[in-house]
Amino acid sequence: MSTSSPSPPPELPIQALHELNALLGAEGLLTDPADCWPYGYDNSRQQALPQAVVLVTESAQVSAVVSLCNRLCIPLTARGRGTGTTGATVPDRGGIVLSFERMRRILRIDAANRLAVVEPGVTNEALQQAVGESGFFWPPDPTSAPVCTIGGNLACNAAGPRAVKYGTPRENTLGLTAVTGAGESIRTGVFTTKGVVGYDLTRLIIGSEGTLALITQATLKLTPLPEAKRTLRATYRDIKAAATAVSAIMAQPVTPCALELMDRAALDAVRSYSDQDLPADTGALLMIEVDGPAHCIDEAAQTLAQVARVEDCQEINEAQDAAARAAIWKTRQALAPALRRMAPKRINEDVVVPVSRMLELIDGLERLSRETGIRIVNFGHAGNGNIHVNLLVDPDDTKEMARADKCLDALFDMVIELDGSISGEHGIGIAKRDFVEREIDPVTLRLMQDIKRQFDPNGVLNPGKSLPAP
Repeated sequence: MSTSSPSPPPELPIQALHELNALLGAEGLLTDPADCWPYGYDNSRQQALPQAVVLVTESAQVSAVVSLCNRLCIPLTARGRGTGTTGATVPDRGGIVLSFERMRRILRIDAANRLAVVEPGVTNEALQQAVGESGFFWPPDPTSAPVCTIGGNLACNAAGPRAVKYGTPRENTLGLTAVTGAGESIRTGVFTTKGVVGYDLTRLIIGSEGTLALITQATLKLTPLPEAKRTLRATYRDIKAAATAVSAIMAQPVTPCALELMDRAALDAVRSYSDQDLPADTGALLMIEVDGPAHCIDEAAQTLAQVARVEDCQEINEAQDAAARAAIWKTRQALAPALRRMAPKRINEDVVVPVSRMLELIDGLERLSRETGIRIVNFGHAGNGNIHVNLLVDPDDTKEMARADKCLDALFDMVIELDGSISGEHGIGIAKRDFVEREIDPVTLRLMQDIKRQFDPNGVLNPGKSLPAP
């Protein structure tokens, strides 16, 4: 676990403090280290002390704070609720943390045009509840939906299980209002489902982890709630059979709205944590969900069940009611707390490969586990080839951590060789920054660094994150 020194960074210039106090008042500015420490960490377990925290309530304040930081060259890190896992919101260069927690208004729900306009501090769950009353949902559904914010979802392009059918935030966002590193407010995108005027800055800013601009408002594309849903649980003798089933499912016309995979180690973890109805000889499990019009949902579920019944499939069960559906998903939900009990630390990587190459990835992971002696647990969004590879380690065991580093290094090389990506939805932050050059060629990387300078001329927005230094 990487943790910064507890010693406080140098103080901010008096001029900056005076300007921030005049802009935000005492209720919007934190400078006491005891108040600032809670804003210095995320779910990566990395932590650093910011020199100040600003709690903004409107776009004009965001522009003013960014302009000040640009003028005085003060590092500025934007933050939602800190649920990210890569250190993207950790202020490792000190400076100021800008928290969007008070910008949590849903400004508009437009059912006729299937869109919603929201501020970045709105939680995913609050949005779903609000638009659900009008018969809609916003497809991205990360596991942390009850607490993660829309701004954070957009910053990391965080998706979740439904991405297999409905796409990621990039496919479900029409436009943005954002503040560049120079403090200028810009509007990107459209309020329509079509539009080709100019470059697509909306998709560029989404996933950029607050390094190009700070999102102050988002126009989101909504999808009508499905009339019906069916959930299946398929068990297999081994994970290779399950991977074969995934390829077969994704090669036919009925697209599931969720297709989740758990390997034997993940199932063992769940068995040890909770009372789940799982046969002892089950080597892998798929959770398959399909939604759509009520008149054809049964046929769609039957098609998926038939396709999923490959060699070495043990059984396929369909949930008959909401309680049974919840019981199937309980297996997946029990996994995270179960893994926390199995090892002091888990290194959770969200690599992604083409669905047709998942078998090669799984074979490679089994080999890496044998070679390094690191216990690896795999689960994830199989329909996208997005596998969460969890290395279970003891951070106080220096030899084991050295083996884990070797395992990670080999994992990323293997993913690139399989035409995959080192991150499917968690982002880069600090944790994966040094591996980016393996995936992006030098010319493309240089263009990205040039774009960063255009948006953020003095490099004050989340410096040192997402891309390696030029």
